[in-house]
Amino acid sequence: MEKGIDYNIDEHGKWVFTAKYHQQRGYCCGEACKHCPFDYESVPEPIKTRATLIRNNLSKSMPNAIHTKDN
Repeated sequence: MEKGIDYNIDEHGKWVFTAKYHQQRGYCCGEACKHCPFDYESVPEPIKTRATLIRNNLSKSMPNAIHTKDN
């Protein structure tokens, strides 16, 4: 894995996997990952709805911050 390509480290020291990493894995893990390209298909409710709302709000304020399967 390569930093900046497969993952980044956020301001809290946590690893954040990129959309590229998730695409290569090939499925949604169900953890509501920030860059999930699979529209949170394996995430249980109500977490799925909350994660989708957060993603939509972020994409309005920072259009290049979130990578969906359309990007």
